[in-house]
Amino acid sequence: MSRPLCFVLLPSGTKPGPAGVPVNFDLVYRDLIAAAVEGAGLLPFRAAQDFSESNNLKPLFEQFTLCPFAVADLTLANANLYHELGVRNAKRPGTTATVCCDERTPDQRTLGAIAYSLDADGTPTDIATARATLTRSLEEAYRTHKENPLSNRPIVDLLEEFQGIAHTKTDVFRERVRYSSELKKRLAVARQSGIEALRELEKSFEPIQMQESAVVIDLLLSYRAVRGWSEMIALAGKMPLLLAQTIMVQEQLALALNRAGQGTEAESVLKALLERQGPTSETCAILGRVYKDRWEAGVNAGDKRLASECLQKAINAYRQGFEADWRDAFPGINAVTLMELKDPPDPARLQLLPVVAYAVNRRIATGKPDYWDYATILELAVLAKEESKAVSAAAQALAVVREDWEPETTARTLRLIREARAKRGENLAWVRKIEQALEERARGG
Repeated sequence: MSRPLCFVLLPSGTKPGPAGVPVNFDLVYRDLIAAAVEGAGLLPFRAAQDFSESNNLKPLFEQFTLCPFAVADLTLANANLYHELGVRNAKRPGTTATVCCDERTPDQRTLGAIAYSLDADGTPTDIATARATLTRSLEEAYRTHKENPLSNRPIVDLLEEFQGIAHTKTDVFRERVRYSSELKKRLAVARQSGIEALRELEKSFEPIQMQESAVVIDLLLSYRAVRGWSEMIALAGKMPLLLAQTIMVQEQLALALNRAGQGTEAESVLKALLERQGPTSETCAILGRVYKDRWEAGVNAGDKRLASECLQKAINAYRQGFEADWRDAFPGINAVTLMELKDPPDPARLQLLPVVAYAVNRRIATGKPDYWDYATILELAVLAKEESKAVSAAAQALAVVREDWEPETTARTLRLIREARAKRGENLAWVRKIEQALEERARGG
């Protein structure tokens, strides 16, 4: 498993210290901070911006908050840095260490800053004690974090540890995260205009690393809305490393990779997420889709062994996602549907069906139902061969479509059910009319 990142925030080059004595911050980073971070089993990640020189500090401080662990050099700290340090300590308590040169101010002593010495040229000297102290501090932070995972962190909640139903988090992101109303409006207009408009808008946002996180994520989701899979992949590669590694971005990257025909790469991203965070309904559902696509490719190629193996992998992934969060019916209905498509159908689906139905009905009754909730009711009705209920659910689903690929996905699933039933001698011709309505909506009709 890869080591957790530790964000290091300090000036660059050699700069005058508080008493006019120069401080070689590059050597402080190399000989003291980076060495201590490595010694604690973490991976040092130095900030690309210099907070003592930069004007637009919002992207820098967003990364400072996003990273699991951090070290900040307070030697040239200003009000902005102290403020962001307070924000980080509130959102990620116990995960930040501080250092500073020589004599500490009262504020720095209160913050527990570890002092290091300098010679006349600004080179850190006799730093073994400071390095060992910093290593111990980070080791303790790492140990505490593993024992007590943190929560209640707004942007971190949405990108890393969302507490609601997982497949709703991208919608919640747009609802809850605030940024420039002008940029939000420009993104909304570009989404309606199509992929070329989004590409042009992205050019105006460059360099991407200097944009605030909310803008970049909204752009990523806007590309998803217009099926800009390759653009999503490219944008993830341009993001600051800390933002690109968040759970939401990694999940959306995997979705885009799979849709772009890079299923192996998508699988690798998702397995790394599962190793890092354990199973969640969203990560497992996207992995299930990877295997589902492979199963269908195996069927089309006449490779029965591959098809059978991938179908079972897809069922296992979806079922694991549903078991990770029984509130999320999305992976549950996918598991049930694929169990139905097995030859013969998996009898275990009969135990799972009522649980999925209960989950989605509670979601509709007590929450804010979305497209996937009504699509789930539609699939359940088709599986039960309840035509009138399926027609009603299809109308409700079509009324709340947000992105064209959503009805496209449902139409494809209904086709698979209809064709499997036809092979068993069951006539579900009426389902084709629903498929056609979904397909027309997917084309923008």
